[in-house]
Amino acid sequence: MTREAIRFWRHGRPVEVADFHPRTTLLDYLRLQQRHVGTKEGCAEGDCGACTVALGRIRGGRVHYEPVNACILLLGQVDGAEVVTVEDLAAGRELHPVQAAMAEGHGSQCGFCTPGIVMSLFTLYHGAERPVTRESVNDVLAGNLCRCTGYRPIVDAALKACDGTPADAFAAEGARIAEGLAALSDTQDVFVGDETRFFAAPATEDSLAALYARHPDATLVAGNTDVGLWINKAMADLDRIIWLGRVAGLDRIEDDSELLAIGATVTHGAAHASLARIDPDLGELVRRFGSAQIRASGTVGGNIANGSPIGDLPPALIALGASLELRGRETIRVLPLEDFFIAYRRQDRAPGEFVRRVLVPKIRPNEAFRALKVSKRFDEDISAVMGAFRLTLDGRRIASARIAFGGMAGTPKRAAKTEQALVGISLDEPASWGDAMAALSSDYQPMTDHRASAAYRTTVARNLLFKALSEIASGETRATRIVGIREALEAAE
Repeated sequence: MTREAIRFWRHGRPVEVADFHPRTTLLDYLRLQQRHVGTKEGCAEGDCGACTVALGRIRGGRVHYEPVNACILLLGQVDGAEVVTVEDLAAGRELHPVQAAMAEGHGSQCGFCTPGIVMSLFTLYHGAERPVTRESVNDVLAGNLCRCTGYRPIVDAALKACDGTPADAFAAEGARIAEGLAALSDTQDVFVGDETRFFAAPATEDSLAALYARHPDATLVAGNTDVGLWINKAMADLDRIIWLGRVAGLDRIEDDSELLAIGATVTHGAAHASLARIDPDLGELVRRFGSAQIRASGTVGGNIANGSPIGDLPPALIALGASLELRGRETIRVLPLEDFFIAYRRQDRAPGEFVRRVLVPKIRPNEAFRALKVSKRFDEDISAVMGAFRLTLDGRRIASARIAFGGMAGTPKRAAKTEQALVGISLDEPASWGDAMAALSSDYQPMTDHRASAAYRTTVARNLLFKALSEIASGETRATRIVGIREALEAAE
């Protein structure tokens, strides 16, 4: 059966919406149709956080709240979730603990960004491990820009509000909310619209494959963190949208001693722990991936299928030797991830095919891995250069290498000549590393753009290779890093 409306939980009751344009964002629905204007529009591209709201979904038997950017989240994507906005937090004239702490600590100045900040802290209030640290607060606030630069009182307010067990109305009503969300859950395909204009959310892989084969020109979205910009900035006329968020099994992570299999709709936040167990650098890379809002929506499969030359995950996964599963109407095929990227924004994906899983080999005892990102801003910024290095060692000599960079070509790309030049060199002889570093100029001819010049990118790539070799040779990162120090990350594990 097919359901012709989306359903979500709001203000303690189910809401059904059966008639909406597929491009409608959650922000436009809240502000223009519901007149709930506490949620603000700032950048309209998921950077500033003024539009942050919380989505609640059942995980592990309880309601789990995550922050999302309403400006780039499609209305249809809230199907099956609870939608919480800043208007919902206070109980009459009694402020929510987060709001009260913000007011008492003078955490709000001009006030425009405050609703989004409050909603990010609401999710921290409900989801953070105790005790909450200043670092964890800073991490969750990385996607909320305070234009008055008043972060210290905001962080202090968060530490005060989140010091203890959640005791708000949402905690008290948790069981009833979970029951309401469970009642909304079904295995029906969702199709709102007609064959010329629709928002669809298939419930199974077979339904998705059949629908996409029928409409190969439809736009597939998972987190919508990039397509949302097409809608808001490029004014893209997307009349047929297929959301993958309801497809059973695509959100599955399978982990064994040799391989990590990540379903296409697994979010970056959900994949973080599994990737960090492969190597601490992967965990740190994902932690710096966008913001908490982006990590809660953006998916591993989407980051790959998008085909961006500056996506952070593809170079790391290519260096690890990952493979990609693609599903068509009747077939499933597997190819090396590096072969998926053909040219700028072009991938080896036939009409009607979609990314199903990425298969990531684990690091063996005689292998070493590093992933290093350079960007203008530390938090929530696209890489100028991202390098990933996997070396197979024979004692102190390099037996083989897999190296991939982002930001150095029109696609994420391996450094084949550099890999060859590294074979046989000793980690104990830095003077022998020069030929491999020079070979990077043969592997890449980067472009100059607003993020970096070609000369800068080439220099940074060489420096990252030297840094990776130095760290692997010494086993130390305290002298080469300010954050993401491997010894500290490994001790925390």
